[in-house]
Amino acid sequence: MGKYQGKANTILRPRTTHEVSEIVKHCASRQIGVVPQGGNTGLVGGSISLDKEVVLNLGAMSRVRSFDPVSGILVADAGCILQSLSDHIAPHNHIMPLDLGAKGSCQIGGNISTNAGGLRLLRYGSLHGSVLGLEVVLPDGTILDQLSTLRKDNTGYDLKQLFIGAEGTLGIVTGVSILTPPAPQATNNVFLALPHFDNVLPLYQVVKRQLGEIMSAFEYMDRTAYDMALSHGLGPVLDAKEVGDARCFVLIETSGSNEEHDLDKLNMLLESLMTADAPLILTGTLSQSPGQFESLWAVREGLTECVQKEGKPYKYDVSVPLADFQKVVDTVRERMISMGLHGDHAVSKVMGYGHIGDGNLHLNVIAKRGYSSEIEAALEPFVYELVASRKGSVSAEHGIGSMKTHALHYSKDSVNIEWMRKIKRVFDPLNIMNPGKVLS
Repeated sequence: MGKYQGKANTILRPRTTHEVSEIVKHCASRQIGVVPQGGNTGLVGGSISLDKEVVLNLGAMSRVRSFDPVSGILVADAGCILQSLSDHIAPHNHIMPLDLGAKGSCQIGGNISTNAGGLRLLRYGSLHGSVLGLEVVLPDGTILDQLSTLRKDNTGYDLKQLFIGAEGTLGIVTGVSILTPPAPQATNNVFLALPHFDNVLPLYQVVKRQLGEIMSAFEYMDRTAYDMALSHGLGPVLDAKEVGDARCFVLIETSGSNEEHDLDKLNMLLESLMTADAPLILTGTLSQSPGQFESLWAVREGLTECVQKEGKPYKYDVSVPLADFQKVVDTVRERMISMGLHGDHAVSKVMGYGHIGDGNLHLNVIAKRGYSSEIEAALEPFVYELVASRKGSVSAEHGIGSMKTHALHYSKDSVNIEWMRKIKRVFDPLNIMNPGKVLS
């Protein structure tokens, strides 16, 4: 996004956990700050040097240590790229439990350190459940070896959970043991146009009831996002006349073990939706080939790149109650209009898309002419206060980084934050591990 500029003058690329340990020991003895860095795909400035700290880029640690095709347990270096891991286990009919738009460049260590969610969370849950063990270099250089491949281990505190989502502030993840699910034998998707947002939640209930265990994704985008995708060549996937004045769109994916069974369920779903006395949808399409399956997903996955082409985006990754998705987007747009900031001279687009299945809204405010202090002042803390008023979270899956340290109190009370500080002091009394991130 070009929003963050690091100040590091030293970048190191260790190849082994031992090298990471020796570097951290050296830095600890001299109280030099250390910033762990993965694929640099984060959106909250979590992997940049704020004050000339040493940057440890883990990209050279890219070895798959083992994979058991029977249990589906993968053990790998933290610097392995997510797509590379997917490719490694695909011949064994397994998939990674998370899937992200940045899978071609993000690293599994960074995914774990930010507790990345993505498109498969609805089906396979969060990394807190998928990760079986971690290898971590602590702030004094000690190697904490919890690289277990056991599904069940109830012996004392589950320390690995502290490092999942800690953004490298408690230690550097160097190795991971993760449970990968069997690859589905049948995948299908459906793209639907809805007349207004009020129909999304009733539709979600109907889809959950009719598709049951085979539903693996339920993605949402508003009309602004859909039109933007079309303007950048992603589609069309639906007939424009049938879409009409649709205000939002839904992409549903199924993953199962029997193609005929899954298609029967999907066709029954579409028939019931189209013939209902009060239809929830205007139109829709069911993918008929692998190519069409990919083209439907391309509309949703391509939104991030389209946003970058439109201007400089203010991105807010938030969790709010499902019923409030569109209200949050509309309220922010109305604020931009009321302050005279809506238009090509300032904010050209305000849009929302995200994961209905887990309540994660991606609110994007696109500054056509670039970032400005006037736009930022109009957005912050307004957006955080708006999310807090809905009892939401200011960070759903991207973390806090350096961008949201000042906003943490909108989602966590003083007791929670004080105990976070206590944990930080226990692990990192010198405050050398990714300083200035998560906690201000």
